[in-house]
Amino acid sequence: MATGDDMVEFTIKSNIVPSEAIRRFKRSAQIGEVKNQLELITGAQSQSMKIHVHDERGTKLFDLDDDSRTLGSYNVQSKMILQIEETNLKRAHMFDDTGDVPKYELTAEEYESRKNTARQFMVDHKIGKYNPAAQEERERKEKEKEEHEQQAASKINVNDRCEVAVTSQPTKRGTVMFKGEVHFKPGVWIGVRYDEPLGKNNGSAEGKKYFECPDKYGVFVRPSSVTVGEFPELDLEEL
Repeated sequence: MATGDDMVEFTIKSNIVPSEAIRRFKRSAQIGEVKNQLELITGAQSQSMKIHVHDERGTKLFDLDDDSRTLGSYNVQSKMILQIEETNLKRAHMFDDTGDVPKYELTAEEYESRKNTARQFMVDHKIGKYNPAAQEERERKEKEKEEHEQQAASKINVNDRCEVAVTSQPTKRGTVMFKGEVHFKPGVWIGVRYDEPLGKNNGSAEGKKYFECPDKYGVFVRPSSVTVGEFPELDLEEL
């Protein structure tokens, strides 16, 4: 395991994204490897990236300009600033609109055979989906969430009057028209016909009909958003 003396901490800035980050790197890491890691943080391409080292006051000291050298071979110290310059800004943004751009994709085997890739960095450091413990925790929470939805659905029946409460939206009243699985998302869903045209569809989703209602009166929500009970239609005077 690396000790404190083996690591150096930098503030990372770039000319692509406005946010800053603080990261630690091994002194034994080659500059080429550091660039690959900085791709994940800044979005700058390693091939067109320059790394300028500044002191804490922002005064430029030197560049990390030799990909074959190690980070420790430069006079780097913790708290310094790495100012990342993407020298090809046109390239950095050229894929913002990819509608007409032919796409080249590596096969899984080709990508895995490459060294110093973002994937390899994530595997080595157990980041994101490559962290078994974090993945298990996510799966456990998803399972608990779905069990909660199934339990809520067991208390809901077609033709029940209901109120629907979705985050950041006003509560709406309607009638349960559908309960079950749908083709567009996993899990159990509730189809509701609102009393007013405050919905999103006519009981259809992506061309498939699940229940009948006028256009803009239908909606699909998770069971946890639905409360059944004696909810009569509201008169206009009550709204």
